[in-house]
Amino acid sequence: MTTFHIITLFPESIEGYLHSSIIGRAIKDKKIKISFYNPRDFTKDKWKRVDQKPYGGGPGMVLEALSIVKAAERAIGKKKDVPVILFAQDGAQFTNTLAKTYAKKYEHVVFICGHYEGVDERVKKILKAKKISVGPYILTGGELPAAIMIDAISRQIPGILGKYESLEEGRVGGSVVYTRPEVFVWKGKKYRVPKVLLSGHHANIDAWKAKKRK
Repeated sequence: MTTFHIITLFPESIEGYLHSSIIGRAIKDKKIKISFYNPRDFTKDKWKRVDQKPYGGGPGMVLEALSIVKAAERAIGKKKDVPVILFAQDGAQFTNTLAKTYAKKYEHVVFICGHYEGVDERVKKILKAKKISVGPYILTGGELPAAIMIDAISRQIPGILGKYESLEEGRVGGSVVYTRPEVFVWKGKKYRVPKVLLSGHHANIDAWKAKKRK
């Protein structure tokens, strides 16, 4: 079973997604596990404050190193070979190839979800965290990127999608799909399913699908 450890101030922001649909079923079937760690539970501050003003000035607040490192250490425990992911705009681009690698290689993955102006740089050094970016844009926190990675990695784990053919990248299928009815009428106009898909000629159908993938 693969366990995803998520260090976040706002677990409720992605709990709904992770416990729904295919990912939710994978959790119930004990193929994957999700564990949350709130940095506020690891701070010595009596007000549970984990953000501080940045040295050198600048806008916003920065998440302190102590509570993040302690949360990560709790997640890692005595386990070996546990990758720690820190989401950052300047990180390596997350790809489906990387998702396959994580699915095959690791039983535990730790995600650090930053907020505000980011996480104290010493966290990366101490935990030897790998910076990852899920796209050329900026989000308000790392929770959505964590959910994206968990989804992409999980679907590469045998048994989660039910059939290997369900992996879009591993089947002869196109990005263009149709289902019943054969003729869909909308506002007086008819929209038909391509004849080739109704022909029963599997070679022609596969060729059509392969063409649509390009």
